[in-house]
Amino acid sequence: MPHTPYLTPQTPVRAIFLDLDDTLCAYWDASKAALKETFANHAPEGVSPEQMTRAWAEAFRKFSPDLKKTDWYPTYLKTGGVTRIEQMRLALLELGYDDPERAKALGDSYGFLRDQNLQLFPEALEFLVAIKAKYPLGVMTNGPADIQRQELQTLGIENYFDVFLIEGELGFGKPDPRVYQSGFDQMAAKLPGLMPEEILMIGNSYRHDILGAMHAGWQTAWVRRPSDFAPSATEPETKPKEAPDPTYEIGDLRGLIAQGV
Repeated sequence: MPHTPYLTPQTPVRAIFLDLDDTLCAYWDASKAALKETFANHAPEGVSPEQMTRAWAEAFRKFSPDLKKTDWYPTYLKTGGVTRIEQMRLALLELGYDDPERAKALGDSYGFLRDQNLQLFPEALEFLVAIKAKYPLGVMTNGPADIQRQELQTLGIENYFDVFLIEGELGFGKPDPRVYQSGFDQMAAKLPGLMPEEILMIGNSYRHDILGAMHAGWQTAWVRRPSDFAPSATEPETKPKEAPDPTYEIGDLRGLIAQGV
C-alpha cells in the first residue's frame, strides 16, 4: 500500500496519540497463536483445535459486540480474566460441553499465552523513539485496565507516553467523545494554546480510532495491516462507503516518517 496522505495537513502537529493493539503491537497475531496452542492442549478429548477455534469465534461474535450494554461490562473494565473465561464457557457450550472448570483452564492458558506471544511490530520501537524526540505522546487504548497495563509492561514501552487513556481506567472507551476530550485536555495542560487540529491520532480501527478523532477535530493516520483481523473475522476492517477519508492511510508506521511527521 502506498504511504500517501489523502489530505494534506494544513496545521503542524504538536502532540500525538497512538492506539496500542494492532497499531504498535500485533495483538491479533498473538491471539491466534495463543488460541491454537491453548486448544491443542486443553480442548475436550476428540475436539480438534480447529473445531474449538470455530466455536470460540462464534461465541465471540455473540458475546463481544454488546458487552458494554451488559452486566459484564463493569467487571470487564477492571479485569479481562472473568469475561475471557466466560467466552471460553460459551465456546464449549457451542460444542455441547457444559464444563466451567475446563473453561477456566482454557481462559487462563489463552490469557497467559497471548501475553507471551505479544510483540511490537518491527518498525514500532524505531517510530516511538523518533516521534518521542519531537512530540508529547499519549496512548489511547480500549480494553480492561489490567490487560492494557500488562501489555504496555510486556512490550516495555510505558516510558514513551506522557498521557494514558485506558478504557478500563476511564470507565468508557473509544469512540466515546469523552475519551478524545480527555486526551485534548491533558495535552493542552502540557502545551498551552494547543488546538484540536494540532493533535494527530494514529490507529488501526477506522470506527474506533479514526472517526472519533475526526469528530474531535484531530488529524488522523489510519494504519491498515493485512494481519489486522480477529479470529472471528475473515478480513481487515474497511471504511464505510461515503465515510470521510483520514489525513493519512498507511501500511505501517514508517509511512508517517516518510511524510515528515
